Parts: sequence; C-alpha cells; structure tokens
Amino acid sequence: MGVWVSAACAVHCLALPLLLPILPILASSFVAQDWFERSILSVSIVIGFAALLVGFKQYHRQIYPIYSLVLGGLIYWHKDIFGEAYEPFTIAIGAGFIIAAHLINLRLCKQCKSCH
Repeated sequence: MGVWVSAACAVHCLALPLLLPILPILASSFVAQDWFERSILSVSIVIGFAALLVGFKQYHRQIYPIYSLVLGGLIYWHKDIFGEAYEPFTIAIGAGFIIAAHLINLRLCKQCKSCH
C-alpha cells in the first residue's frame, strides 16, 4: 500500500504543474457532474464497507464503525439538503463520519488480543 501511495504522490507532484492550467476546463466537464460525484462516493462506500466488514468478522465483532460509514455516506449523499451555501459543511461532516469509521475500525483491530 505504501508503494502505491508513494507512486500516486509522485505522479501528483509531477502532473500538478501540467494540469493546473486546465483545471477550469476540467471543472466544467464531467468531473463536476452530480452523477460522477455520486458514482465515486458509491464506489468508496462499497470499498469502505468491505474493509470494515473484514475488521468486523476477523477481529473485533463491533458493528458501530459500519454505522458510522453508512451515516457518513448518507450525509454526504444528501449534501445539498440544507442548500448550496451549507454544502461544504455537510460534506465535511459526512466525510468526518466516514474517516471516523475507518479510524475506529483500525483502533478496534489493533486492540484485538486474540488475533495477535
């Protein structure tokens, strides 16, 4: 995983100066479309659910990280429920629940005494 993250970082650092001038064009393309954002969110939730399910089954048998993931996904999915002005805050709260789900799962997995 570390190799992939390092490689992604290197590509990001090399490509950013080249991509920066075309960001306005990219922002008005399919990347800014609601269907694209929801597709990416859906894939992320499915992958996150799989990761949390492994932690649940193999390590800790605690369901609340999955609840946090689902709650965060639902909040993020309905990001415009309070209007466009509050959308960044709603996204941050939803993302916070998703991040918390993974951090809690990681902590619970590390605390498992019978697994080490």
